[in-house]
Amino acid sequence: MSGAIRLGQSAITLALVVIAAIRAITDGVPVPWALSPALVFAGWYFGGLVLTGRTRDPALAMWWLAGLSLIWVGAVAVSAEFVWLAFPLWLLAGFILTLPWAIGFSVTILAVVIAAPLLHAGTTSYANVIGPTVGGVFALGIARGYLALVRDGRERRRLIASLVSAQTEAAQLQDELARMQRESGAGLERTRISRDIHDTVAQALSSIGMLARSASAAPPAEAGAVLPQIDQLARDGLVDVRRIVDDLAPSELEGSALGDALRRMLARVEEETGIRTDLHIDDTLPAMSMGAEVALLRTAQSALANVRAHAGAHRVVVTMADAGDSIRLDIADDGVGFDATGWSARAERRTDGSGYGLRAMRARLRELGGDLDIESAPGDGVALSASMPIAADGGRA
Repeated sequence: MSGAIRLGQSAITLALVVIAAIRAITDGVPVPWALSPALVFAGWYFGGLVLTGRTRDPALAMWWLAGLSLIWVGAVAVSAEFVWLAFPLWLLAGFILTLPWAIGFSVTILAVVIAAPLLHAGTTSYANVIGPTVGGVFALGIARGYLALVRDGRERRRLIASLVSAQTEAAQLQDELARMQRESGAGLERTRISRDIHDTVAQALSSIGMLARSASAAPPAEAGAVLPQIDQLARDGLVDVRRIVDDLAPSELEGSALGDALRRMLARVEEETGIRTDLHIDDTLPAMSMGAEVALLRTAQSALANVRAHAGAHRVVVTMADAGDSIRLDIADDGVGFDATGWSARAERRTDGSGYGLRAMRARLRELGGDLDIESAPGDGVALSASMPIAADGGRA
């Protein structure tokens, strides 16, 4: 039984013990004879309630109920008023005994309740039969209904735990599958790149080496004729290297500058979300390496994804400016913002995966000598500033 049910049943039993004792005394039973069974019943009841609550032993609970029933029968023999105490017995039967035993026990208690007025007064009434019958059915129904609810609650908790476990396992399997797919894709990409380098650049370098060695052993007149061949092989190799590097560049930058890629990206955000976007680019921006353009593009993509998912913004302003020895990309929105104090340290301590995007942005920029700064407060939007050195390496050959 739960604490609330146990407390309520105890209060009812105590009230019934007091009422039965008072009515017995009123009917002329001597005070000692009226109080003794009442006190014995109450002592056995509350002592057993504490003991069975601690041990939770079903056999002990049944012995407790049997002893309480015998005490009750003795109390009824003293005064018919103690039939009032049948109600807690019916409740306990519903909680402790299986349904067939509970029904048999309850019928026996009901028989004693109906017979008590006949034994003491020689007469009875319909009320003495109908009232206890309704009370017994009601008490037994309450107890069995409560147990059914408890079982249903336990089953629901078990099913929920099983569902959560299955979802966790499915998520882990999805993560493992995604990791295997990434590793497989990375392996295939490495194989393709190595094959391309072997079939083009490596072959050109091998041919250049062979021509250089033959030219060093040939007369000067013949050696001069080899130089145009070496030059052409070097040019062809450079073309192949640029093609391989271009294949690794993001599709957004294919055939266009970073500014055009940002403009298309913002147009797509405005079309799909309704967020008003503005783009400002300095006309005097110096040329950047491919690595720098990719890093800034990925930073803009991640920042705009955060705006879509979390900001609740109405306007986003993207600015790309020449900051002297670096290029600065600023992205500001008027959304809900967040507490950006110590955001990097807090993100690293999180275990739920949140904050990964910001850490990835900063890590990508720092690999090329850049950095990321964030200013925000709840209700004041977010201002993100990415800087990239103009001389950042990692671009075109």
